[in-house]
Amino acid sequence: MKKGFTLIELLISITILSIMMLFLYKSYASLNHSNSFYKKEVNQIKEQQLLKKVFFLDFSLALGQPTILNQETKENALLLQSSNSLHNRYNPYIAYIVKDFKLYRLESLKKLFLPLSADSEFSVDYLGEINSFSVYKFDKTIEKSVSQLFLLHVDFKNEEDILLKIKSLEN
Repeated sequence: MKKGFTLIELLISITILSIMMLFLYKSYASLNHSNSFYKKEVNQIKEQQLLKKVFFLDFSLALGQPTILNQETKENALLLQSSNSLHNRYNPYIAYIVKDFKLYRLESLKKLFLPLSADSEFSVDYLGEINSFSVYKFDKTIEKSVSQLFLLHVDFKNEEDILLKIKSLEN
């Protein structure tokens, strides 16, 4: 009598192995799906935090008095000079403008004036689609020094709103 496996035993073991591989594949596919979902969520949070950082650094490192222009009730334009630069410039002039419900950040070595002229040179950063962009400035006297406080509200269409209270550090 030979010692070995019968055909039935081999078929049963292959069937059990196939069922195990099917469940492993399904769990692997589920893991990949959840990883892509969380990666997308983390990237959105990262972009939101980067925007907050840019706003915070622009306003907290503002040099002089920013100019807030009320174009409409939901759209402000802002002109300021800051020591924060995204494009490696020394004390650039920065403008935040809204055009067709899209928020743009302009950065230039020369002072910017609105409306922009044809000879203006600047770098443009698109910050997203918005419902409203509002900036409010308060002057607060603390121990014989006047500090500027800004309240910034950006209502994005497809993202979380940004509401920041920022104190200028340069004054």
